[in-house]
Formats: sequence, structure tokens, C-alpha cells
Amino acid sequence: MAFQLLLNFMIAFLWMFLHNDWTGSRFVIGFLLGILVLLGMRRIWTRLYLEKVWALIKLILLLLRELVVSSYVVVKVVLRPELNIHPTILKYTTELTSDWEVATLMTLVCLTPGSVVLELSDDKRTMYIHAMDVDDPAQFRANIRDTFERAILEVTR
Repeated sequence: MAFQLLLNFMIAFLWMFLHNDWTGSRFVIGFLLGILVLLGMRRIWTRLYLEKVWALIKLILLLLRELVVSSYVVVKVVLRPELNIHPTILKYTTELTSDWEVATLMTLVCLTPGSVVLELSDDKRTMYIHAMDVDDPAQFRANIRDTFERAILEVTR
């Protein structure tokens, strides 16, 4: 993927050099032309690097959305006159394998208000998570698997 990005930059600078125009607009045109060249060479690579860039942007947007939604839920619970929550400590087994993927998942779970990873097992696949308000633990696990874990897999694989 890094080679594709480097090649795209080289095509953009070559385009600027051929036109003897060192402006930003000429670079953007060359960069877009480089993307078209890489798309034409798609048989060589299984995935274009822009797919991973798009997956990373989606992961960041997912994190921001979860932060806003979870913060709203926590504020709503805190400001209620009576405390009607169901705190839970649950066991979550992940399908992620690399240390970087597991660490990213743990960070994403901890950054959302109302949940924190208490411990990671020795095999680095099982997490114990404390959640502030969980009615259905299976739904909570499915939510982590379908949002965070799937987005991390799109970026890393």
C-alpha cells in the first residue's frame, strides 16, 4: 500500500514537472491522474490504497459518532433524578489477532464513555469490560463486534 501511495505522489510530481507548473492545482490534477493510472493497473494489486484510507476515515467517523452518542447517554443517566442503571462486567472474546488490532479495540472501547476494559487475558483475545448500563450483554457484544471490530478489520486487512 505504501508503494502505491509513493507511486501516486511520483506521478503527481512528474505531471507538475512536465507542465513546468508547481502550483497546488497542478499537483491535485496529477494526483487524480495518478489515481486513474493506479486504477488502470488494478490487476497488479488486490486492493488500492485509497480503500484503506477510506476505511480509516470511516473508523475515525465511527469513533466520533460513538463518542457523541455515548456522552449523551452518560449525561442523560447522570442528570436523571433517580439512578436506574444496570452496570455489568462482561467477558468479550475478540477475533482480532495482532497486538495493534487488540490495542486499538481496547482504546476505542475505553474512549467511549460508560465502558472501560478492566483486563486483557494472557492469550490477548479475551477482554473483561465494565459497562455502565447494559440491558442485554449479548447485544452489547454484538455491537462491539459489528462496529469497532469490523471497522478495525477493514483498516488492517
